[in-house]
Amino acid sequence: MISRTLFTDILIMIFLVALQIFVLNRITLFGKYTPVLYPVFVMFYPFFRNKYQFLALSFLIGLAVDGFLFSWGINAFATTLIAYFRTLIFRTSTDTSTDFFSFQSLQWTQFLLFLFSSIFLHQLLVQYIEFFKFSRFFEILFNVLVTSIISFIFIVIYALIFKIKQKV
Repeated sequence: MISRTLFTDILIMIFLVALQIFVLNRITLFGKYTPVLYPVFVMFYPFFRNKYQFLALSFLIGLAVDGFLFSWGINAFATTLIAYFRTLIFRTSTDTSTDFFSFQSLQWTQFLLFLFSSIFLHQLLVQYIEFFKFSRFFEILFNVLVTSIISFIFIVIYALIFKIKQKV
């Protein structure tokens, strides 16, 4: 098992931003839905590490995506917010009350619920801030749902490829 350091975290961030910008943003499913993968950095960051470093790295990965997409900090805000509430999302998804968190102790349904909740919240923030209009409320909600499902599939594939549930 490879231990994660700040250097490996930065390499993972560079890989995820490059994958998002140069590969996934060129994939448009059903004419308008783009899968989002870079929030996996927030979801799979080890729970026992420094919280302030985690929040700073989460902000930076969102800011890096914003820099390439010219999206004015929307992704940085959404990524930092799900990073801040990650423990709450995890506890809610897994129905656990202990202070010890581990993906290894989860059942697959709890793990998948945590993933979907996190990506749905991220997409909800990004799309409502980006297209802020009450007249398009249901259209945006439908886009959030479809994008979350597509992104969820890509994130599960990512988790299976890198065997996240066994490593974290």
